[in-house]
Amino acid sequence: MEQATKWAIDPTHSEIQFKVKHLVISTVTGFFKSFEGTLESDSEDFNGANVNFSLDVDSIETNQNDRNNHLKSDDFFATSKFPRINFKNGKLHKQGESTYELKGDLTIKEVTQPISLEAELGGVAGDPYGNTKAGFEVSGKLNRKEFGLTWDAVTEAGSVVVGEDIKLHMNVQLVKS
Repeated sequence: MEQATKWAIDPTHSEIQFKVKHLVISTVTGFFKSFEGTLESDSEDFNGANVNFSLDVDSIETNQNDRNNHLKSDDFFATSKFPRINFKNGKLHKQGESTYELKGDLTIKEVTQPISLEAELGGVAGDPYGNTKAGFEVSGKLNRKEFGLTWDAVTEAGSVVVGEDIKLHMNVQLVKS
């Protein structure tokens, strides 16, 4: 059996983004600035690859300090008690020419739920420094309340302030170890 090929996320060329409805009428976009992850694969086409990922919740950024601080508070992520979001036991399952399903266990605030995401391989290429890189675009959605993010407020008119569904979008560049 051949040795598994190890890849690590290149944070300089990767981004983790989320979108959530605000007042039902518009969308707020945020991202996490600090994260790390690995992929281990026995095959050239990444089918069956193992994926693990972790992010620093305190690195959340929504371009608005009050909102950032509210998200870090006990109303939402409680970053002082739960500083990381983890994705473990991830497995890539090839679906088509460059499409995959990524299944794994997502843990937010000590609540672990299985999650399924869509992944698309952008390709594999060498960079000018002799490194081999692979690019994936990963997307999906989750219900925040299933992970203990239950804070709610309703306006006088009855509009929900923060939507339940969170859309995830990640552009990830991996570097071969």
